[in-house]
Amino acid sequence: MLETVKRQAEDASITELMHGIGVRARTAARVLATASTEQKNTALEKMADALVGSLGTILAENEVDVARAQEKGSPASFIDRLTLNAARVIAMSEGLRSIAELPDPVGDVMASWTRPNGLDISRVRTPLGVVGVIYESRPNVTADAGALCLKSGNAVILRGGSDSANSSAAIHAALRAGLVEAGLPEHAIQIVPSTDRAAVGEMLAGLSGNIDVIVPRGGKSLVARVQAEARVPVFAHLEGLCHVYIDGSADRDMAVNVVVNSKMRRTGICGAAETLLVDRKAKDTLLAPVLDALAEKGCEIRGTDEVRAIYQGANASTEEDFATEYLDSIISVALVDGVEDAVEFIEAHSSHHTEAIVAEDEAAVETFMNGIDSAILLHNASTQFADGGEFGMGAEIGIATGKMHARGPVGLEQLTSFNYRVRGSGQTRL
Repeated sequence: MLETVKRQAEDASITELMHGIGVRARTAARVLATASTEQKNTALEKMADALVGSLGTILAENEVDVARAQEKGSPASFIDRLTLNAARVIAMSEGLRSIAELPDPVGDVMASWTRPNGLDISRVRTPLGVVGVIYESRPNVTADAGALCLKSGNAVILRGGSDSANSSAAIHAALRAGLVEAGLPEHAIQIVPSTDRAAVGEMLAGLSGNIDVIVPRGGKSLVARVQAEARVPVFAHLEGLCHVYIDGSADRDMAVNVVVNSKMRRTGICGAAETLLVDRKAKDTLLAPVLDALAEKGCEIRGTDEVRAIYQGANASTEEDFATEYLDSIISVALVDGVEDAVEFIEAHSSHHTEAIVAEDEAAVETFMNGIDSAILLHNASTQFADGGEFGMGAEIGIATGKMHARGPVGLEQLTSFNYRVRGSGQTRL
């Protein structure tokens, strides 16, 4: 009985905490909606300065998070996503400066026309309002999400994972300092100061109408919970089951370089390739060089019986392997009968995140591009380019794999809605 009462008190406390965060976010959002581009850019520059100025504190707090993760026996890919160093913090600050240099989407006239009755109609970009971002082990999301939401005129409520709590809090402190110095509301960017799962539930319920959209950025279990419980719109970021298909027309050296980079540059990011498909026509010329290059980098090869018959260094794959986001130095490999078979395979196994084709045959490329329903498709380029910064967006909150409103990297424009503005000269309707 005592435990039940205690839990009810804790739940009430979380509800009260989150309600206050939501109210403050909505108040800040109204200010940001009319803030000038200059004000927002000044804040971004001040925030970038504060990140660099807080470098020592941020790295010290990150060391605490990393040490705890290592004590728990977290995998190397997880540790990589969690770890910050001076270069990564500076890259965060430069990301904020690059966002400041981007055009302000708020107020952009998307389309305009005049009706026969003289009414002038415009469709104009507007902020979404309050964005809730729920993420796990990547502390850099704190800066990216805060900056993108600010530039697009939105307030943001950030709920990071417990594993990165110290790092995220230190980064948030720097962002808040920059906001205050620039004269914008400090509650424009808030971080939930509790790791209680009930706080996530409150966000998914919408905080009494104070959250307009949720962006989840994490593993399958987090995204599944968000999609199941959310009562507000969601920009879904599912796991990155990314494929690379090597066509029979591919250049060998290019195929090797693209595949190795796609898999091994950083194995723990959502744009890392998890499955390699090779055209049977090229099994004797391209398969072994690519797999040798992967193995030399320390990648475990898991192949079908057909692949293992050709490449002795491969371990046996299972059907589950082709549905697994490893986020590690492991890749599953299969042979397919040309591009159409590759398209069928990908459509059956993909999470619709990112896929790449290495080919010189333009007809094969067109078949690949037109036949696959994924957010990002690449030709002769690494899947690791699936990143808002690499797309010239400055940064991203995540890769949306759904089809409504936002798809692919969620940047400034994707964080806006629009309204219609109609100007007349006294017209009335018959």
